[in-house]
This record gives sequence, C-alpha cells and structure tokens, in this order.
Amino acid sequence: MGSGQLVAVFGAYGHTGRFVVAELAARGYVPVPSGRNAQALQELADEYGLEPRVATVEDAVSLDRALAGTVAVINCAGPFATTTGPVIEAALRAKIPYLDVAAELEANLDTFAHYRDRAREAGAVIVPAMAFFGGLGDLLATAAMGDWTAADEAHIAYALSSWRPTAGTRLSGAVSRERRGDVRLRYSGGQWERRTDVPPALQWTFPEPMGVRDVIGEFTMADVVTVPQHLSIPDVTTYMTVEAVRDVAAPHTPAPIAADGDGRSDQTFLVDAVVRSGGVERRATAGGQDIYAITAPLVAEALERVLTGRTKSAGVASAGEIFDAPDFLHALAPYIALDLHPQGA
Repeated sequence: MGSGQLVAVFGAYGHTGRFVVAELAARGYVPVPSGRNAQALQELADEYGLEPRVATVEDAVSLDRALAGTVAVINCAGPFATTTGPVIEAALRAKIPYLDVAAELEANLDTFAHYRDRAREAGAVIVPAMAFFGGLGDLLATAAMGDWTAADEAHIAYALSSWRPTAGTRLSGAVSRERRGDVRLRYSGGQWERRTDVPPALQWTFPEPMGVRDVIGEFTMADVVTVPQHLSIPDVTTYMTVEAVRDVAAPHTPAPIAADGDGRSDQTFLVDAVVRSGGVERRATAGGQDIYAITAPLVAEALERVLTGRTKSAGVASAGEIFDAPDFLHALAPYIALDLHPQGA
C-alpha cells in the first residue's frame, strides 16, 4: 500500500477527483490536492487534513511546485485537451509517473502521438485514460483476447441504467465537439475515419439477465483509442444503450446524486467486451455501480502497480498493454462483478 507516499492529484476537487483522493487515502497514500481553485482546494484539504497546492496549466512553475516531492501525479482535471500536455510536461520534468482519467478522444490521441517516443526514451511511464472509459474496456478486451495475438474485430458495449453527467463531462464533451466539428470518429480497417453520417441504431445482446437492449452503434469512446494501441485488431467499435445517450445529450439531465455513504450514485453499469477472430468469439464482462466512482479504484490500482514495478512496458501505454489484464481485473473484485468467459480458446 501507499506507506505515506505523496501523490499529486490535479483537479482533486472535481467530482471524480474527490473519489480519487478518498481512494488514495484509503490505500495509505497522502494525496496532494492541486488545481486552480484555491477555495475548493482548501475545503478539500481541510476535510482530509492535507496540504493544498494551487497550480494552473498556464504556470509551469506552479505545476513544478505542486509535484515537488511526490512519487506520481494523477490528472483528473478536464477538459483534458487543455490540461494533459502541461501536466505531462511537469511529470517529465519531475521524473515521476503520470496517469490520467481522460475520456476525451482527441486528448488521448494527442498523448499517444506526442509523447510515445519521448516517454520511451526517458523510461517514463504515462498511462492515459485509466478510467471507466478507456481503461476498463481496454482491460476487458485484453483479457478476452487471452493467448490470441490478433483478432478481426473488438466490440465494447455499455449498458448504463442512466447517465447523469457531471459538469466536467459536459465541458469535456463540448471541447471535443468543438475540436471535431460536425464529424464523428470511427476506427475501421486499422485507421481512423471521420464520418458525417448518423451512427446506426442497433441491438446488442448482453449477458443474461440483461439480454437484448437497444444501443447506438459507433458511439466512439476512449476504448477505441486505447485498444488498437497495443492489440492487433483492425476494427474496434463501442456501443451505448439509447437511454444513456439520451441522458447525456439532454441539457437538463441532473448531475449525479450521492446514494450511499461513499458518495456513489445509484447508477449502475455493465460493460461487455467481445473479440472475434475467424468466426470464434471471446467475451469478458464487468458490472458495478457509478461510472465516476469506479474510476478511483481503477486509477489507484494502476498507480500501485506502476510504483511497485508490476508493469510490462514503459513509455505511453494503455491499461491492457502495461498491466496483466486478468490479474488487474480480479484485483477490482471489491468494486466490480467480473465474468471472464472466453469461448473457443
């Protein structure tokens, strides 16, 4: 466990950031809350008895102060199109690992494109999208692959009981839409396509008892960035239940409301990852509560494994590439219901 090690959390006072701070503290780390809002930082610091460090992405010196003496930094501050680059640069200067919980496709693509060579040459560890979107689906797809070295296609379907977006989700979505314009992204044939047509309305057969559900196909999430970075799969597609799409698109859908003592909402999720090769199918599924809260144990477990050397690579790496995917998923047993049931192995 953390044994009192200092871990910087940039954007610590945000909805997800607060879950991350609580999880790190529970694991024996000493979170160092950081961000631009001095009042919000102080309130969070007082709650946990921590030292707040005000920093902004426009001020590299303030970021260096925020990371001083820490063993790693976790970036929870969106929009990540703005924060990822400056915080990664600060982590490289400090020679500490960087992890983030970004779900923005463009920010994740930028991280792999801009920092892969530099991080590898420096022996640095950078783990983007270590969150519900990006990290969990990538781990499930990797676990489903098993001993396959390649597959024809990967499909990751999300069933959310509802999707009450945080202010951060709405802001990040707006930034992504501004960057993309009137196009959507799809990964097919081993390359990215910019599409202007309407994504298809389909049905997905989830494991029982959920069964068949209406979904929006090609609802491209961060997994479509992370999976092909390390798995030889030319077609990667993600799907979202139609109710969740309506929720996140509606301007008046309320933010998550705490429903238990840990601050989690009552929203539930099921993530169904299927890989196919030559007519053979393998599957891995995980279910749980609150897509924002589950990000905390995901990124905290990743941090522990990075700091204790339980990694398979250095440089910029997605979850399934740098960690033992089945072992990592089983370590999340207190938080998720896991079903690894490959067929045709």
